[in-house]
Amino acid sequence: MMESMIDNMSPSRAEVNDVANAVMDGADAVMLSGETSVGNYPVAVVETMSKIIDRVEDYDGIYYRDIEHESDDDRIITDAICHSAVRLTQKIKAKGIVTMTFSGYTAFRISSYRPNSWIFVFTSNFKILNMLSLVWGVRGFYYDKFVSTDHTISDIKYELKKAGYLGDDDLLINIASMPISSKGMSNMLKVSKMNE
Repeated sequence: MMESMIDNMSPSRAEVNDVANAVMDGADAVMLSGETSVGNYPVAVVETMSKIIDRVEDYDGIYYRDIEHESDDDRIITDAICHSAVRLTQKIKAKGIVTMTFSGYTAFRISSYRPNSWIFVFTSNFKILNMLSLVWGVRGFYYDKFVSTDHTISDIKYELKKAGYLGDDDLLINIASMPISSKGMSNMLKVSKMNE
């Protein structure tokens, strides 16, 4: 995307525009290739691309896309919960949405709406965890202590606070399946304060 930076310290205007448009069009990830593998300025190209992405992400117009997804009967409850979680995030200014998933479905669905908040995904499925590293807005964590819904939510809140993602007064939206041990489709949404 920034091919001129193989030999030059700065990108062309068209390349800057290409990166910015990719973000505005909803790309989950942007990629460099020759610019970093054989280019003369690999660090500069990564820093430049990062600055462009950061600037575009400061624009509110890229968040909260209202996409009408087709839902099959099996996923209609999960889809409604994901959509509601994103709308609720916007309404109450929640700092994050937590979803516990085995398939990754809720993470993909939430991400498609582009909330302006963290999307924290907890899973015991390493394959999904690796895949989610390329999904827009998602921060994935390995987690395998699904005891009860209340215990899991409490434990996850503790981990997020300890890692510095959220503070005491921040609001958090939790999505899970009940009973949590069944690892079924999401059927529960809970709003909580981090210090509760």
